[in-house]
Amino acid sequence: MTTPKKKIAIVGGSGYGAAELLRILLFHPGIEIAAVCSQKNAGKPVADVHRNLRRLCDLKFTGDAPEEVAEGVDLMFLAAPNLASLELVPRLLETKARIVDLSGDFRLRDAAAFKRYYKHEHGAMEAQKQFIYGLPELFCDSIRSARAVASPGCFATAVTLALAPIAAEGAAEAAVVDAVTGSSGSGATPAENTHHPRRANAFYAYKTDGHQHLPEIVQALGDVGGPFRVHLQTHSAPLVRGIFVTALVPVAIDPRPLFARFYERAYFVRLPIDGGSASPDVANVANTNFADVGFAAGDGVTRIFVAIDNLVKGGAGQAVQSMNLMLGFDEATALKMPGGDP
Repeated sequence: MTTPKKKIAIVGGSGYGAAELLRILLFHPGIEIAAVCSQKNAGKPVADVHRNLRRLCDLKFTGDAPEEVAEGVDLMFLAAPNLASLELVPRLLETKARIVDLSGDFRLRDAAAFKRYYKHEHGAMEAQKQFIYGLPELFCDSIRSARAVASPGCFATAVTLALAPIAAEGAAEAAVVDAVTGSSGSGATPAENTHHPRRANAFYAYKTDGHQHLPEIVQALGDVGGPFRVHLQTHSAPLVRGIFVTALVPVAIDPRPLFARFYERAYFVRLPIDGGSASPDVANVANTNFADVGFAAGDGVTRIFVAIDNLVKGGAGQAVQSMNLMLGFDEATALKMPGGDP
């Protein structure tokens, strides 16, 4: 007897996050995509907006209210910009559909921190109590039973993966982190500082007054180890995809056995091969759900490097990883995608 497929829907269907969700889920053996919601594109073929899906996707966008769509599905992905979920989620929680939210709206348990970093009153903290932070390498058991998951930010994913074994071991209490991202992290709608002509030949620091992913990094590290200070500076690089993190930890340790123990069961975290290069490369993780790790040490400082694809492991791929756990699939289902070489 064939097991019925689980039905999912995507809200905010015209952005990069939705495009990546579709690219992955169209080939998931246990999933049926029941609806892709977009008010501005209602009635239009999905492949007219996401042209990489031509001949692969015959769905059309729906303009139906998400809470109406939710009544007929097992799980809703929310891929709309930050702040859009604040009003929507309380209504969705009245349905039976489980939720994976890719925005930053429900990641933080502290309303004051949310207001500081997102410049907006939260107003839905009761709903936030139903969310689990969706970093599977740290919180897989909680994700399996979650009603709703707040999928981590791209910088937060890379930085937390770099520092979680250190925090959990109590090997240090602070780190200085440089984090570099490609332009796709700013979303599909161009702005003065994010469109391609501005970024193609540029490299610069931004959000020097504090990135909104910082408090979720500190929150997650506290959950696995205890208070941990992170001094984070983000940079824009002339890349389309990719995040590269360099974390400087002011202790002299051998991180290899520590990371090997902590990520023993983490399929998507790839540690250095003995004798291999100390540094990972964003080229090897582009279009994949892998996080590649490297190490170096000297002068009493341990350096940890992490490379991810911001749209996959830092976005839609990780959200699918959480969905797999929530719906009873192997967490790697539909996510074993190799990168290119070169």
